[in-house]
Amino acid sequence: MIKIKFIIGMLGLCLAFPVFSHAQSTTFDKGMYVNKTDTLPYRILMPRDFDPKVKYPLIIVLHGSGERGTDNEAQLKYGTGLFLSDGTRTNFPAIVVYPQCPKDSYWSNVKIQPDSVTHKRTFNFQEGGEPTKAMHALMGLIDNLLDKPYVNKHQVYVGGLSMGGMGTFEILRREPKVFAAAFAICGGDNTNNVKIYAKKVPLWIFHGAKDETVPLDHSQVVVEALKAAGADPKFTIYPNDGHNSWDDAFAEPELLPWLFSHKK
Repeated sequence: MIKIKFIIGMLGLCLAFPVFSHAQSTTFDKGMYVNKTDTLPYRILMPRDFDPKVKYPLIIVLHGSGERGTDNEAQLKYGTGLFLSDGTRTNFPAIVVYPQCPKDSYWSNVKIQPDSVTHKRTFNFQEGGEPTKAMHALMGLIDNLLDKPYVNKHQVYVGGLSMGGMGTFEILRREPKVFAAAFAICGGDNTNNVKIYAKKVPLWIFHGAKDETVPLDHSQVVVEALKAAGADPKFTIYPNDGHNSWDDAFAEPELLPWLFSHKK
C-alpha cells in the first residue's frame, strides 16, 4: 500500500510540469500541463535532431473556438502544415506548442452575445479583468516552458486565429515582457488594453475583408489604437477572404522570417 501511494504521489508531481517526448521529431507529441487546479492539454513539436544543450525559439499557437475540447487533437487543425514543412524545420528550427482550450472556457475574457436582430455574435472585449480558466493555465504552461534550459527566452513568439487571435492580444497584455513578436489572425481586443503592449511587442495582424464571424473592424480598431500609442504594426487585409483568413496568413512566405527577425 505504501508503494502504491508513493507512485500516485510521484505521478501527481510529474503532471505539474510539461511532459516531453523527444524520441519523436516528425510530429506533434502529446503533453499535459497540470498544476493545482490548472489543467491544459497541449501538443509539442521539437526541432529535428533536438539537442538539449542548444537554446531554441519557442512558438505558442492558439486555436479558435471550434477546436476547444479535451481530445488534445482538434487544436492541430490549422497551421501545423507550416511548422511541419521541411523548409520551416530546416530554416527555422523551433519548439512549437499548440495548447487546447477546454470547451467551457475561452482564451480571452471577451463576452459574446447573439444579436437579437441578426442573430450574429457580438464581441464585447473587456478592459482588464481576471484571466479566464484557460488563460490562467496557459500562462502557467508558458512560465514552465521558459524554465527549460533549451528555450531561448529572447525568442518567444505567440500567435493565434479567431478566438486564438483574441487570446494573443490578451496574453500580450498580461505578459508583455515575455514575447519578442506576435501575430493575430481575425481577432480583436478592447482598445483601452492596447497601450499596455503597443510599444513592447511587434505585431502582424491579419483579417479577411469578408469575415462575417469576426468583422474586419475588430482588427482595424486595434491597429488604429496601436498606431495612436506609437507602434507600427503590420496589417494585412485579404480582400476575398471570409473568416478563414488563417489559410492565407499561414501561407505568407514572410511570416516566419518576420517573427524570427525580432528578439528581446
